[in-house]
Amino acid sequence: MNLKPETLQQIDAVIPRYPVKRSAALPLLHLVQEDQGYISPEAIEWIARKLELEPINIYELVTFYPMFRQKPIGRRHIKVCRTLSCALLGAYHTCAEFEKHFNTYRGEVSPDGEVTIEFVECLASCGTGPVVMIDEQLHEKVDPARACELAVKLKAESAQRA
Repeated sequence: MNLKPETLQQIDAVIPRYPVKRSAALPLLHLVQEDQGYISPEAIEWIARKLELEPINIYELVTFYPMFRQKPIGRRHIKVCRTLSCALLGAYHTCAEFEKHFNTYRGEVSPDGEVTIEFVECLASCGTGPVVMIDEQLHEKVDPARACELAVKLKAESAQRA
């Protein structure tokens, strides 16, 4: 497993905080995903060995918790809330607008590798839906017109990096 030295140090510091090694599984999954971008089969095996567990014990966590990804995502991560209040306010149209602008579908990486769009459950801003989180920034009242503006802005930022 090719983790950054800082990540390995954090992992080695986290494990002793728990009276039972197994209890460090979730923190290790978060650290590995932050470092690698997702949880690969190799990462599952590595964490299991590190915590003296069977790989299935780690796999069941990865598949149970929706915040863990099992495949790489784009450089930018667009999460559209689909919970009832956001859905009623147009979240499906908002999501479709992002898909159109980035030529991709939910759960897939855009052809340029720049964006992944996903539906997620509640982003905890039900009164200001549809709600979208781009990376770690929350955007409220994102109708299709606002989604278009955000997509144009993301594309411009991507072009500046190139």
